[in-house]
Amino acid sequence: MRVMVLVKADKDSEAGIMPSEDILTKMGAYNEELVKAGIMLAGDGLHPSSKGIRMRFSGSERAITDGPFAETKELLCGFWIWQVKSFEEAVEWLKRAPFDGGTEIELRRIFEMEDFGAALTPELREQEDRLRAGIEKIAH
Repeated sequence: MRVMVLVKADKDSEAGIMPSEDILTKMGAYNEELVKAGIMLAGDGLHPSSKGIRMRFSGSERAITDGPFAETKELLCGFWIWQVKSFEEAVEWLKRAPFDGGTEIELRRIFEMEDFGAALTPELREQEDRLRAGIEKIAH
């Protein structure tokens, strides 16, 4: 099972304040543990919303809103994608993360092809397999 770990933004991350050397060191050690355990598939930090946009789709219309965005509690400043045996295992790994100071983390399962049932026809499954193979080539 894959999960996405969503790290919520705060006023510091939205202000572009970079983490201290101490925090980077602790996070690096934690990420090393995740990699050695075969858990971490991806993970990165995100620039503040002031460097981003939001796009709203309505029919053929595309409306763009430039950042920054007001609701910090709804914003992300980073993420991981983990491969785990169970949701409970992900929770246990997350408990070990070197966060404090009120940091809020959201943990969500990522859909797997089996989750789509009969709607995922053999042709759609084949297409998905081709796409994933193409992504693997790019990533390596």
